[in-house]
Amino acid sequence: MQPLDKYLRHLTVERGLSKNTLAAYKNDLAKYFGFLNRLSVSVEGVTAELLQDFAVSLGESGLKATSCARILAAIRGFHRFLVLEEIRTDDPTARLRPIKLPMRLPKALSQDQVLKLLAASGPEPTDEMADPIGLRDRAILELMYSSGARVSEIVDLDLDEIVSSGLLRVRGKGAKERIVPIGSYASRALDAYLIRTRPLLNKKAGLPALFLNQRGGRLSRQGIWGVIQKAGRACQLEVSPHTLRHCFATHLIEGGADVRVVQELLGHASVATTQIYTMVTIDTLRKAYHAAHPRAQR
Repeated sequence: MQPLDKYLRHLTVERGLSKNTLAAYKNDLAKYFGFLNRLSVSVEGVTAELLQDFAVSLGESGLKATSCARILAAIRGFHRFLVLEEIRTDDPTARLRPIKLPMRLPKALSQDQVLKLLAASGPEPTDEMADPIGLRDRAILELMYSSGARVSEIVDLDLDEIVSSGLLRVRGKGAKERIVPIGSYASRALDAYLIRTRPLLNKKAGLPALFLNQRGGRLSRQGIWGVIQKAGRACQLEVSPHTLRHCFATHLIEGGADVRVVQELLGHASVATTQIYTMVTIDTLRKAYHAAHPRAQR
């Protein structure tokens, strides 16, 4: 088995990466192997200087800094694996200089904007004349904002992962599970979907998926993207599936939640990833200060 195939198998079997993440690794490493093939260099013959040349070529290719950094991270992981498997005795990425990324704060909607988005996504669960698909769409957005779950985690939800009223079992990156609470609004929207919509969509007996499409199959990432985009257009807001996750974290921090608690709820491996949301609220405070304090302006 070739080193790349062994590494991808390792990512699948031992690290339990999702299909989407695995596809991203394959795509990033394909660029690296294309570079090596053009130079007729094997992975055993890669040097630190050659890697630096590759990093420079990435920067000159017009790719965003974030994309370049992601590709180099994939290469680092691959070469560390080669050392562990004793395919190489050294790691040429050890001296590879990381790409400095600009600090970008995640975009979060205000609480009023989120309420408009939720209202635009579908009818209230108490509406007896509600469109069944509208009830499903409302349940999806209410659940995403209430739990902070990634779109892939929402897609993968099964019926038995509703642990109890107000609790959800989510399978995150690396197949790690976490229990997240959901609020009363999301619970009511979910109950309305389960009682009044899912039985109409359930055309395949035994399918465990929580959210179904109109053909009775599991709703896809693209399907949820379409639901969110439709709601965004209805209230003239620019949104993506990740917007609701950003809003969840930002509004919790603004409400006084401890960053460690938010880290656990989001399923972040490191608290450093979560701390970006504290910067969002600090930025909000700074703007409010400069707008209101009489001695803030020059």
